[in-house]
Amino acid sequence: MALEQLKYPIGKFEKPEIITKDILAKWISEISTFPTRLINEVNHLTDEQLDTPYRPNGWTIRQVIHHCADSHMNSLIRFKLALTEDQPTIKPYFEERWAELFDSKSMPIQPSLKIIEGIHDRWTTLLNNLNNEDYQRVFIHPEHGKRIRIDENIGIYAWHCNHHLAHITEAKKTYNWA
Repeated sequence: MALEQLKYPIGKFEKPEIITKDILAKWISEISTFPTRLINEVNHLTDEQLDTPYRPNGWTIRQVIHHCADSHMNSLIRFKLALTEDQPTIKPYFEERWAELFDSKSMPIQPSLKIIEGIHDRWTTLLNNLNNEDYQRVFIHPEHGKRIRIDENIGIYAWHCNHHLAHITEAKKTYNWA
């Protein structure tokens, strides 16, 4: 498999021209079901498997799981900022540096799986109760000065869930882990 395909096993996020209620419902469902899908893929993995990179020069599966907890915590906060402030500029973080911290490289995955379950329960409740005006609210990402709408960000994070889940499922196929 080509390195680009290993890095982006489901491709890069592509924003639809029009984000319909059906698309939003699908994305929210993907965010909602992510914790269960993730747990089903990783709960039986050994420490040796968790410490295996999903691709050459990539993070280990353990780091991917901890990254999802870190990223999704940040995302929920960004959603709340956009819903409660007028076009806030969010604070970016260095995810690659966070992934190199001791907790991301060494801790058991269960605390992050619990975080992901809790975050996604709250996140899904929030997302299922937004109205049309809420979907149009924005935050500004300072790295590129881009205004990101709530509805688009729902899609980005549905993709993010599926993207990292595919890293894990593809690694399991590559290494022939049942």
